[in-house]
Amino acid sequence: MEEVKKCYGCGAIIQSHNEKHIGYVPKNATQREHILCQRCFQLKNYHKLQTTNLTKDDFLNLLDHIGEKDCLVVYMIDLFDFQGSMIPGLLRHIGFNDVLVLANKRDLLPKSVKERKLEHWVRRQLKQEGIKPVDVIVTSGKKNMNMDSIYDAIMSYRKQRDVYVVGVTNVGKSTFINALLKHYAQVEEQNLITVSEFPGTTLDFIEIPLDNHSYLYDTPGIINDHQMTHFIDPQDLKKIIPQSELRPIGFQLQEKQTIYFDGLGRIDYISGDQASFITYFSRQLKIHRTKTSNADALYNRHKTFSFELNGMDSIEKMKTYDFTLKPGKCDIVISGLGFITISSHGGKVKVHVPPQISVMIREAII
Repeated sequence: MEEVKKCYGCGAIIQSHNEKHIGYVPKNATQREHILCQRCFQLKNYHKLQTTNLTKDDFLNLLDHIGEKDCLVVYMIDLFDFQGSMIPGLLRHIGFNDVLVLANKRDLLPKSVKERKLEHWVRRQLKQEGIKPVDVIVTSGKKNMNMDSIYDAIMSYRKQRDVYVVGVTNVGKSTFINALLKHYAQVEEQNLITVSEFPGTTLDFIEIPLDNHSYLYDTPGIINDHQMTHFIDPQDLKKIIPQSELRPIGFQLQEKQTIYFDGLGRIDYISGDQASFITYFSRQLKIHRTKTSNADALYNRHKTFSFELNGMDSIEKMKTYDFTLKPGKCDIVISGLGFITISSHGGKVKVHVPPQISVMIREAII
């Protein structure tokens, strides 16, 4: 029986008969010890994305295999987009396995926010989702933050079992695993897992030996199609995904004032006393204030656009969310785009976003 070989970059099964299908390499490359498929080669070297026909359900079905195992699940969530990075019904897919939660992208939040505060905040959010982790560790795969603690926790909680790293697209799983490989296994740069901002880079389980009998698996990112990242042209993703520490921009709003987040959304302060609105978005987004009475016309004249959105040529095509503010502090989160921290004595706001995008209110993270 012929040995099945997989791309070390994305996990796709290697094949040399169809150049348009995933896992393709020229026939003369199939005998190499470490094989990188053509799709990963183009991503790494030319930042060019070859699309696939895999769906959200295909990736969720892969998760079901984890529920059949006795293993440790390392669940990565995104501190910048916490709610957007939650996998719906995770526990249905992974069964009764232990869960170690890694709260990633700490480097994007202001340095002034204490790590312990973030950890407690994450635990409260997880409790609302019915998730009881064996531990929560705040990290940044990009900055190698708390890597020793994470490594020790994985080796302790796995109890000689396999480890599966799960999360949604763009949460940073492959970046984190590459950091582990470089730090603890001295894996060479050219043999690391493929990383990009494009959703769906990892296509199948990537098997990494831990010892003689156990493995760590990188798994494909689950697609949460209510995130803005799945609505934007792939070439524009770097404009909305923050690459460095968020720079808060503050506004003191009176009622009947509006803040636009480029052409991707807006928040109207419908009623209430003067309130503080602090925005946390990518530095490349244009954020500006206007009167609510002028806001519709501004959008419809395309004065707010930095890039085109398919079919969104009128503000009337946006979906709206209405929220009643309680006195105190809260976050309004636009999934995959950013969040607004509001400090008020109460009031009402309305948020406009493209129809597919989810918006929610939560306890303030900062």
